[in-house]
Amino acid sequence: MRRFSSIALIFLVLFLGMGMSQGLKPYTMGAVSTEGLDLVKGKTSQALTTAGFTILGEYQPAIDEKRYVYVVNAPEMIEAIQEFGELTGFAAALRVGLTVSGDLVEVSYTNPIFLGNAYFQKKFSKVEAKFMAVDEKLQNAMAEIGTVKNTAFGMEEGLSPKEVGKYHYMFGMEYFDDMVELTEFSSYEVGKSIIKSKLSKGGDTKKVFAYEIPGQDLMLYGVALSGETGEEHFLPIIDIGTPKHTAFLPYEILLMGNQAIMMHGRYRIALAFPDLTMTTFSKIMSTPGNIEDLMRSVTE
Repeated sequence: MRRFSSIALIFLVLFLGMGMSQGLKPYTMGAVSTEGLDLVKGKTSQALTTAGFTILGEYQPAIDEKRYVYVVNAPEMIEAIQEFGELTGFAAALRVGLTVSGDLVEVSYTNPIFLGNAYFQKKFSKVEAKFMAVDEKLQNAMAEIGTVKNTAFGMEEGLSPKEVGKYHYMFGMEYFDDMVELTEFSSYEVGKSIIKSKLSKGGDTKKVFAYEIPGQDLMLYGVALSGETGEEHFLPIIDIGTPKHTAFLPYEILLMGNQAIMMHGRYRIALAFPDLTMTTFSKIMSTPGNIEDLMRSVTE
């Protein structure tokens, strides 16, 4: 009996360990390189294109010379969105972040399985194979950039797919579908025209990318936020751990039919920084509202 109990205990520990190791985290550290940032940028761009990704845009988040972001997508992602439409349009872009850390350049990316569960929720099982294929493509691309790491990060303990799909930071805070409605236009085409015009004017908002889902009245925009309340203000406050969450940005607007919407800041920021302490969160209490104001300036 004692031997049986010991064996059972061993299997229980192994089972729990496997469950913890399979927890989803928001980012993957893909590769590291000892080459300079400019060289790594070129290699990353080439590797992503060769792996089958389309580069939608690129920029330097928070005007930080130690950071760079490529925004990409792949056919499998778009096929998944076309199947369900609506809010799944937020899944039209993944972000690959380059961060100078000491003598290394770290190349990380938003975990497509994590974001797939967040944006598709209960429907994700029907498109999971497509996102697994995207994840494999990203892993293959990393092998062309530097020393492959393929390690998840972004929080101490991972979340189950169900927990990601139902994620919110704490009681009383927003879920994924608690969207901020920015503007309602007279039509989808009018919305596209106005947003394009506003983004072309620059100022504290600048277009990083714009991607329209084929066959759908869905268009996703990535917007760089500058000025006193923009990325230069809030990113250094919340991105204080290592590795850096460079692939958190840019922030998005989704034009869905004649409505321009965005994820609430208390959801979007918390999803990217699940381990953010209340003390740190309190330092950016005004940031969700500030981001909303900047996004409204693009749509009104």
